[in-house]
Amino acid sequence: MAITAALVKELRDSTGAGMMDAKKALTETDGDMDAAVDWLRTKGLSKAAKKSGRTAAEGLVAVNVAGGKGVAVEVNAETDFVAKNAEFQEMVAGIAKAATGVDTVEALLEADMGGKTVSETVTDKIATIGENMSVRRLAAVEGGTVVAYIHNAVTDGMGKIGVLVATNGGDESFARQVAMHIAAASPAALDEASLDAEMVAKERQIQIDIARESGKPEQVIEKMIEGRMKKFMGENTLLGQAFVVNPDLTVEAAAKEAGAEITAFVRLEVGEGIEKQQEDFAAEVAKAAQG
Repeated sequence: MAITAALVKELRDSTGAGMMDAKKALTETDGDMDAAVDWLRTKGLSKAAKKSGRTAAEGLVAVNVAGGKGVAVEVNAETDFVAKNAEFQEMVAGIAKAATGVDTVEALLEADMGGKTVSETVTDKIATIGENMSVRRLAAVEGGTVVAYIHNAVTDGMGKIGVLVATNGGDESFARQVAMHIAAASPAALDEASLDAEMVAKERQIQIDIARESGKPEQVIEKMIEGRMKKFMGENTLLGQAFVVNPDLTVEAAAKEAGAEITAFVRLEVGEGIEKQQEDFAAEVAKAAQG
């Protein structure tokens, strides 16, 4: 029987299993949905599926640099306690190494990791540790010099904030200072041209509205907007920010002094953009009592 995408989706929706696991289950059972569900259970994947609805907003970012390429991956779990677990950390380190040869999370999940795919490895770990986990993000940079930095590392090469910087010229010491700056200042983009156009347009409209509320002449308003947008660009671009090591210089000016060109950067922080579930313990107890 042909294993269609619709069939895989149906099994995923009904069990919460991962895409690759659902596809394998259907392949092994010749497309029999009930048998595929049983197959997932016998492989211990049903336990993993039960965890899949929980919010995984903790975890670790791991970095790995090899051959002029640096990769950063974010692997999430439900609690910070698991992030401190040596077994979890070992898995995350392995995932970061597997990430050096791929460009997307989808490809990473199918990459080999000691005889199993990354996806299968994560599923196994969910079953043994008992928390939902996911490989959420992957980002990479390439350049003449690539430096990695972990802020508040919990162990070698991983922590809550991971930074990669690619430079041409200069030395590793300067590149590392830039990486530390990025960890602290969290720039939105490398330069003005790299800033999200929608973000810039939104900010410009806000500044227009604020300036017009002042009731000042149009020519004055235009200068106000120009000045405020210049400040916005400086605060949100790496090259325009005041360098934390020497605030009298912008990062761009500091790079010129160091004989370096910063060509790319990546900053990943665990849980960015994930809406964490806030549990109301009293309500939870009341609900349980009613049940």
